[in-house]
Formats: sequence, structure tokens, C-alpha cells
Amino acid sequence: MKNKELFKIFEKQQISYRIVPILIIIICILVSPALVLADDPEARKIMEQVDARDDGDNQVSDMEMILIDKNSNQRVRRIRSFNKDNGKDELRLMFFLSPADVENTAFLTWDYDQADMDDDQWLYLPAVGKPKRIAASDKDASFMGSDFYYGDITDLELTLYDFKILKETKVGDYPAFLIESIPSTQKTIDDYGYTKSILYVRKDIYMVVRAVHFLKEQGKLKYLDVTQLDKIEGIWVATELQMWTVKGKMKQHHTIIKLSNVKFNQPLEENFFTVRQMQKGL
Repeated sequence: MKNKELFKIFEKQQISYRIVPILIIIICILVSPALVLADDPEARKIMEQVDARDDGDNQVSDMEMILIDKNSNQRVRRIRSFNKDNGKDELRLMFFLSPADVENTAFLTWDYDQADMDDDQWLYLPAVGKPKRIAASDKDASFMGSDFYYGDITDLELTLYDFKILKETKVGDYPAFLIESIPSTQKTIDDYGYTKSILYVRKDIYMVVRAVHFLKEQGKLKYLDVTQLDKIEGIWVATELQMWTVKGKMKQHHTIIKLSNVKFNQPLEENFFTVRQMQKGL
């Protein structure tokens, strides 16, 4: 496919111009000779710095999730989110505030640092009346109708992937590494739904600010773009991020997430992040 055709596709889909260079790079990778799948120590070192980046603790924030279908119809969901570090593990609890059809829905994650432990996730739907545990095999399911998978809500487990530096590039005015991430086992592909990811890591803050995910469903791609970054209490926070799902030449769905009222070091206790609290609500 020629570059002119790529630009026409994205103009038709109304996808941000920032995404176009990503697809051009992907096409170049796909038509180039087969790459040797081996872990690159330098790439892994970069990803370890991404993983170790200070993302704050005891965080409370308001979230707006905008779901946009292929016909540009929008649904808006408002959420209150709570995050806490528990040693090296991370706890997250989200309560859906509106609209009425999702009000009082809750989502709980225990994101374990140990590679041999599957993260625990539960979804509470008031109409069902009891929390449902998300199985490891369902990590590639859509999170509340969005373009994000349940597996996207947890941190990337580095031991499950091989990494390779493709090149050095820029995201806007900022130097970045372009890193290829490939699952090291078929189980990881089956569980998380991606056969490969291309990650843009900003050099100055070691943060993934853009990504392209190749889905195990043939012909589908997902594009992630952090469209707003703010430094809050000394912590870099993605206060707006977008994800597109594309099949062939057509955009299928689009999700925008906006964070506001972000506060760190709030009085959150471990016993708040429980299945019981999900049912109790705010």
C-alpha cells in the first residue's frame, strides 16, 4: 500500500494525523525480511525503567469514558477511580456513577507484581447482584464496551514478552524509543489478545505515550495515543488517552478517556479494595 493511500484511509476514518506515521512504520516492518525474535537486553532495560516509573500512590480521580461507534454515535460514562500501591502490588477500584444503565457498576483489580500469579479482577453488575470474577482467559474481552481490554487495565508483565528496539524517533518534539513487544508464549497471546505491539517510549519520562497493537483476530489493529499529559504533584499523568479499533480500512470503534480532579496521597486503606466494598458502593 502506498503512502498516499494510507493518508486517504485515515482522512476518511477521521483518525488523528498523529497516528498516520505509526501505520507507515508498521507497513515497512511487515514487508521487510523476517525479524529474528530474540530479546534485546537494551530494550528490556528501557521497559524496566518504564515499569519502575513513579506513577504516584493513593490516587483518587474522576474519569470520563466516551464510547464512539463507527457511525460517530457517542455514549458517555462517568467513573470515580481509586488506586493504591500495596507493596509491589497495585490495587484499583472503579465505581461507575452514570448514566443510569451502568450506575453502581464496580470494577476491582488486584495487580500482582509476581509473574507467576494471575492478576485478580472482579466486575460487579447491580442487575446480577453479585461480583463476577474475570478469568485469565477473558483478559482479551472488552472492558465495559470500550476499546480497552481487561488486560489493558493492568500493568504490562515484562517477563511475558520479548522486546526489541526498532529505532529512535520522536513523538511531537520529544525523542522516543520505538520498541517492538512480542509475547513469548501462545498462552500470553490467547490470554491478552495481542500478537505484537509497537510501543513509543518517551526518553525524558520513560512513559509509553503511543502504541499499536496487532490483534489475534486477523486484520485488526488497535491504536493508543496519549493526547494530554499533565504533571500533577510532581507525577506525569495521562489525563487524556484515546484508543481506536481498526479492521482493514475501516475504523470500528473509538474510546476517549479523560481524567480530572487527580489527587495523590489520599487516605486509602487496603480493606477498601474488596469485593464487599464493590457491592456496598461509595
